[in-house]
Amino acid sequence: MKMINPKIEKEFNDQIKHEIGSAYLYLSMAAYFDGLGWDGMASWMKVQAQEEMTHAMKFYAHIVDREGKVLLQGLEQPQSEWASPLEAFKAAYKHEQFVTSRIQTLAKVSTEENDYTSRPMIDWFLSEQIEEEASAAKIVQQLERIGSSTQGMTMLDRELAARVFTPPAAGE
Repeated sequence: MKMINPKIEKEFNDQIKHEIGSAYLYLSMAAYFDGLGWDGMASWMKVQAQEEMTHAMKFYAHIVDREGKVLLQGLEQPQSEWASPLEAFKAAYKHEQFVTSRIQTLAKVSTEENDYTSRPMIDWFLSEQIEEEASAAKIVQQLERIGSSTQGMTMLDRELAARVFTPPAAGE
């Protein structure tokens, strides 16, 4: 007998798709920035893609640990062109807001289903989304201030290149 609630299992499988889809989108954004020669922005997006894959694997492990079945779903081709770096980061920010709404749905369903076992992980994701949205919003604000300044773009690109992927600690 499964330990995982069937509704939670379905929602978590859907979330795996969204997390992998997020990684796919950010990798597409990285390719866009690589094509423009903005190596720092590309690197930032590659780190973002790695984070999203780590998130997908957290849901995967949770399903498996609770004797559920992981069902991988198909992905659509992500957007590959944006009007500007600002528009790409605006899209990233909007996407993070979508992911936040998904995590809030998971919290709601886990409460409705009295699935308290999922709550620590869901609560971690709720906190994580505050950071994810704030990070993207900050870059949007910086790009809006920079405008068409090549010097400003170059400085921001260098700053974004400093970001490195740090896997979550055990238990996170």
